[in-house]
Amino acid sequence: MNDVAPGAEGAVPHPQAASWGRVTLVGAGPGDPELLTLKAVRVLGSAELVLYDHLVSEAVLAHIAPGAERIYVGKQSRNHSLPQEGIIELMVQLARQGRWVVRLKGGDPFVFGRGGEEAEGLAAAGIACDTIPGISAAQGAAAATGIPLTHRETAGMLVYATGHLQGAQEDRTVQLDWSALARPWQTVVIYMGVATLPVVCEQLVAHGLPATTPAALIERATLPEQRCIVGTVATLPGLAVRYGVKPPALIMIGEAVGRQVLPPGGGGVVSAAGVAA
Repeated sequence: MNDVAPGAEGAVPHPQAASWGRVTLVGAGPGDPELLTLKAVRVLGSAELVLYDHLVSEAVLAHIAPGAERIYVGKQSRNHSLPQEGIIELMVQLARQGRWVVRLKGGDPFVFGRGGEEAEGLAAAGIACDTIPGISAAQGAAAATGIPLTHRETAGMLVYATGHLQGAQEDRTVQLDWSALARPWQTVVIYMGVATLPVVCEQLVAHGLPATTPAALIERATLPEQRCIVGTVATLPGLAVRYGVKPPALIMIGEAVGRQVLPPGGGGVVSAAGVAA
């Protein structure tokens, strides 16, 4: 175990670090428990302490060892059970007690999961941390709805962006590169964008994306209650209101969305005309 925080110039090993525990960041995938990795299942089955997020499904939690302690640290929009800094401090405290902490996060920890922030905080405190990746929400949503993220004829680039237009500080608005997001020949996947969907679509059109570009809103991807609302950049905000879409949901925009091949059963797809597939 390396007791010196990586990247900490001149750091001195803590005298108690040899007796400290460690943290494992685990990606829970998009929701369907069968999409967990084998490694994630093995770690959950042997865990002694699990800190888990709001987006982790009950079916995934069922893989946690029966005797393991569970601590909910979920965050929803404007409703955080524990601030991010508090979560990191809690992990540090628990690890310094010699415990093995499993940090279970929806999707993949390093794709809009704040896994990078947590790994940095743990490293700065001298806590050993490893990561088990998970299938991202975008990958799960694409497979479950038959929407290709890339396509040789329509999408040679794939861009992930956040639709949560507030930065680390409440008074600082993130300025997305709208011109880059509005470019042709790519698929744009926007996380955490339900509340700002009208702004996102308005800005994309204002920066040159045709209003007729295919777009989809995928709610609770890979779960039994999944819905996929398909329309265009112009119609998607209205469809979101019409069907009462709520987080968690992903936005997919680009010509590849029009290449959708419906999975058996239709994948909960509703067309722009309001007809269930």
